[in-house]
Amino acid sequence: AAILGSTLTGEFEDVKLLNDLLSKKNKKTGWDTPIHVDAASGGFVAPFIWPDLEWDFRLPLVKSINVSGHKYGLVYAGVGWVVWRTKEDLPDELIFHINYLGSDQPTFTLNFSKGSSQIISQYYQFIRLGFEGYKRVMENCLENARVLREGLEKTGRFDIVSKDKGVPLVAFSLKDSSKHTVFEIAESLRRFGWIIPAYTMPANAQHIAVLRVVVREDFNRSLAERLVSHIEQVLKETDSLPSRVAVQASHIVTVDETQDNMDGKKTVKKSSREIQEEVTLYWRRLASEKITGAC
Repeated sequence: AAILGSTLTGEFEDVKLLNDLLSKKNKKTGWDTPIHVDAASGGFVAPFIWPDLEWDFRLPLVKSINVSGHKYGLVYAGVGWVVWRTKEDLPDELIFHINYLGSDQPTFTLNFSKGSSQIISQYYQFIRLGFEGYKRVMENCLENARVLREGLEKTGRFDIVSKDKGVPLVAFSLKDSSKHTVFEIAESLRRFGWIIPAYTMPANAQHIAVLRVVVREDFNRSLAERLVSHIEQVLKETDSLPSRVAVQASHIVTVDETQDNMDGKKTVKKSSREIQEEVTLYWRRLASEKITGAC
């Protein structure tokens, strides 16, 4: 499985490289391993912005693709598809046969009764916007993401983690989180009405904590500039506050190895990186406990 638009950073995985490597592996082993592309977000972005990017059925091993209309398909939540290259690529185990409507009907879904409003809405968007309309919307989203990214870079306080080629989003981390964390920034931004998730990266990169802003068609340039202004204000206010990281770390012994102290008692020593990871996880748990409602 390959992901076209990572949830964490919006990055497109190299589906063509995976196809080439897997082709060699299949030839060597005699296997017939196919590829599924999770294009939930990127499937409505890549075709309009990077039409020459090979990630779909142009690659012979790609047998199925899923995409969500409620992300960049510009439809409210509840609609999405999975598409197979051919009927033969669809496993029989996924097909349900029903006959209570008078004849045998195959279906892929578990929801036998569901409203059609999302389908009608998606159909309307396709007819109304067409290829050129979706292209202009996606170009505008990427442009607004660029404005936000450049505004954050000008503060000199953040590293941009997301890539230029990917879903229109900006993921960024603090260059210096020794005094304050991204969780504090996310918490402070809520008073301005911004709900921006702060989270740690997956295993082997969990010491990196980031903020993420997903740019949709209703996030215009003025909102991007306003967000940068509010982030600058929060940074200024946070700098004037006592370091929460230092307060948390003061309860943790900070030498590199275990040794006897003056009282003859053993103390466990932790590295600065271990301390930073503990502090980051502490603020992550604290932030999750304060989350109310849905974002």
